[in-house]
Amino acid sequence: MGLEIDLSGKRAFVSGVTSGIGAAIAKTLAQAGCDVAGCGRGAADQAGAANFIQSVEIYGSQALYLKGDLSNEETPKALISETIQVFQGIDILVSNAGRNIFRGAKACSNSDWEECMNLDLAAHWRLSQAAYPHLIEATPGVIVIIGSNHGWTTMPGCFPYNVAKAGLKAMVQSFAIEWGPNIRTVGIAPGFIETAGNQTWFDSFDDPAAERARTESLHPVGRIGSAEEIACLCAFLASPMSGFTSGTTLCIDGGRSAVLQDL
Repeated sequence: MGLEIDLSGKRAFVSGVTSGIGAAIAKTLAQAGCDVAGCGRGAADQAGAANFIQSVEIYGSQALYLKGDLSNEETPKALISETIQVFQGIDILVSNAGRNIFRGAKACSNSDWEECMNLDLAAHWRLSQAAYPHLIEATPGVIVIIGSNHGWTTMPGCFPYNVAKAGLKAMVQSFAIEWGPNIRTVGIAPGFIETAGNQTWFDSFDDPAAERARTESLHPVGRIGSAEEIACLCAFLASPMSGFTSGTTLCIDGGRSAVLQDL
């Protein structure tokens, strides 16, 4: 038998499960045997929520979908509370939800800044803080924070998003040293991934196909990544196989951040 990630008996909460990376993470955790609660902004009867539930239950795991806007500072507590009522505990928190807010340093307004810092930075802290009392009871609890390679290197016009993502690296470190050893905290920083958000980026160019080809050529692996690849890393980091991994953020960007200068 090959090596397998086994999360049987574990209970996870994943934010942003109705599409993209969050949806892939929820499915992969369920495939590993984990029950999964997830949240999104859409109603429970919308396609994204239905797809999440189906992708979890098909593996025999329990699914719980909750509607919630994490930009509201009271929402994390409510979501975690509802999850505890159903699951009676949480072993894994994957704080994934966020949004690309690209304004540029000169054009960015105070409201742009506040919106970005609230959703792309503070919401991860609030959700983790709400889950803390329950994760501390796990053996150990695990927090995985999904950031971005923009926390390392960025492009013109991506302010203030890149600032928030850089802050998540420090957040991972703080949680690890303050909440360990009963809670391990790790980060994942994806690069260009096949998601609706990245397609919107490509579509903003006059020739989306040409821009996609150009972007792919800039990566040492010759392509952009898949949500499933991020999900597999997340499942590994959440498992006992990664028991010595804490306080670090892993950049998974096809080698893009290794490039010093594009030719």
